[in-house]
Amino acid sequence: MKVIVIIPTYNECENIARLIEAIRIQFHHLASRMPAVRPGILVVDDHSPDGTAERVRSLQHGSSGIHLIEGEKAGLGAAYIRGMTHAVEVLDADVVFEMDADFSHRPEDIPRLLERIVGGADLVIGSRYVPGGSIPAGWGWRRRLNSRGGNLLARYGAGLGSVRDCTAGFRAIRTGLLKRIDLSRLGVKGYVFQVALLHAAIRRGARVEEVPVDFVERAHGASKLRLADIVEFVRHVFRLRLHDSQTFIRFGLVGALGVIVNLGAFTILLGMEWNRYVASPLAVELAIASNFLLNNFWTFRQRATRDPFHLRGLKFNLVSVVTLSVSTLAFVLASRAFRPLSPQLCQLAGVVPAWFANYTLNSRWTFREEGARPASR
Repeated sequence: MKVIVIIPTYNECENIARLIEAIRIQFHHLASRMPAVRPGILVVDDHSPDGTAERVRSLQHGSSGIHLIEGEKAGLGAAYIRGMTHAVEVLDADVVFEMDADFSHRPEDIPRLLERIVGGADLVIGSRYVPGGSIPAGWGWRRRLNSRGGNLLARYGAGLGSVRDCTAGFRAIRTGLLKRIDLSRLGVKGYVFQVALLHAAIRRGARVEEVPVDFVERAHGASKLRLADIVEFVRHVFRLRLHDSQTFIRFGLVGALGVIVNLGAFTILLGMEWNRYVASPLAVELAIASNFLLNNFWTFRQRATRDPFHLRGLKFNLVSVVTLSVSTLAFVLASRAFRPLSPQLCQLAGVVPAWFANYTLNSRWTFREEGARPASR
């Protein structure tokens, strides 16, 4: 297993040599427990004027495990995209780490994150906000508010589920996951890259785990966070939510039309003196057929699904068996329990639970994006 620690740098000459040595010590200690690990360090420098790149080049003499690439300063996200692309395509990495150059992330925690990857996780976060994690006690209220507020905005604004530390910059990631994500299409350059990458990973069914870590205040150098990064962060978080909401809203509109088809067909069949227990599942099946066509050509049309049209149709109908069972069961129970209700209201009682089952199964299976896989937890 080839493991590459990616360190983006800009004016980190005071820290980089000590950090590289500290990382190498941790991998040396790890060698007896994980002999299959082949470690490396990749520094991604944004043409630092303080000589950071020159310092790294001096460390490369006599060492094959230290790598350096340089580029124009374009933001943390842009640096990580360059670094991850290089690690995958040139260094043939199996796992990459994200890690700050200022000792905010302790090299001693690298083995704990790597152990979770070996245990089956796709993305492991060194988390400040799970039990056992911490932020510096000396942070003032503004720094705490900025960190906590940004994390909460990312978590709930971008819909990142149960992840507690969505903005963390200390991570271990399987490159198999990165290969399923088009990093160039994330559309970010600054610190919001952490949120955008996590969002993309979760949407592709990645198994995400968090390991508690102590976040340490930097001893040398200055923070690189700019106002432009904050603006990009807020804008992109809401953009991610809007993107997710569009699919949900479209599915809802298609479902509403399906209700009309369902009830309309059911009423017509009753007018033709069909038995209600026969008319009900037939009306549901007609609605499901119309929903599949609309969802395939409208709701999920932007997803690069791996299956051909006929296979998606087969999957949709298999899901329909489940939703038809749910709807019919609810219809029968409502008809038996509330006899005074009209047949149409009993039919509607079966539509609601069937709709939620329909959305969940079809979104995560029938129209799953190419390269994605169901979540492991």
